[in-house]
Amino acid sequence: MKETYKIADIIIEIDSIYRDVHDYCRNYLCDGIPDFTVTTTENDIEYERQKAYKYAIAKGLPVINWHDSYLEEVAVYRIIAEKMPEYDTFMFHASAVAVDGAAYLFTANSGTGKSTHTRLWREYLGERAVMINDDRPLIRVKNDGITVFGTPCNGKHKIGNNIAVPLKAICILGRSEENSIQRITKSEAYRVLYKQSYHPEDSAALAKTKILIDKLTDRVSLWRLGCNMDISAAELAYNAMKE
Repeated sequence: MKETYKIADIIIEIDSIYRDVHDYCRNYLCDGIPDFTVTTTENDIEYERQKAYKYAIAKGLPVINWHDSYLEEVAVYRIIAEKMPEYDTFMFHASAVAVDGAAYLFTANSGTGKSTHTRLWREYLGERAVMINDDRPLIRVKNDGITVFGTPCNGKHKIGNNIAVPLKAICILGRSEENSIQRITKSEAYRVLYKQSYHPEDSAALAKTKILIDKLTDRVSLWRLGCNMDISAAELAYNAMKE
């Protein structure tokens, strides 16, 4: 089954086996001539199954027998992420929130508290704070600016919006008993930002991703936040990063 979507201003036709992926992407439906088509097969589903199995074994986690329809959703987004460097765009593992028309990204290893921290921003700032994406936004790096896009892949809580917002700052999040925030340099941030970015299997796309990350770190403010997950952490972070 086929439907067409606009994700990060790119028109993408998805030709899937199962309906679920289209339900997942329904907020991005559009008309228009596709820039490219994603066609999934049983091989794509099996590839994701084996990857999930190897990850679980490596991390000592329970092996889950994921449904084929879910694995197809994962495959679709992987294929899209593989193509995005052609459009000066890459996928980034972060929780992204917009305040007064500026985007702030919080990144860290899974389980650190990215989603909790952006929820605190929404509590602290009220309607001024709007979630862009709670898991895997897309970032476009162009000469005229850097933009964060909402995507259908917005985490287990399904928090996000189909919006595009100029990026102001990126913050590497860590747990701490006391709240503290500091500016960091490109060299201090780069390793983490590269780790949290999607790494295409295609060598040319991976090389382009590295170039985009390099440009990104030259053009936005970079921060490290130690926080205790109290609303005061959101207050501290926002008042520092907004300047």
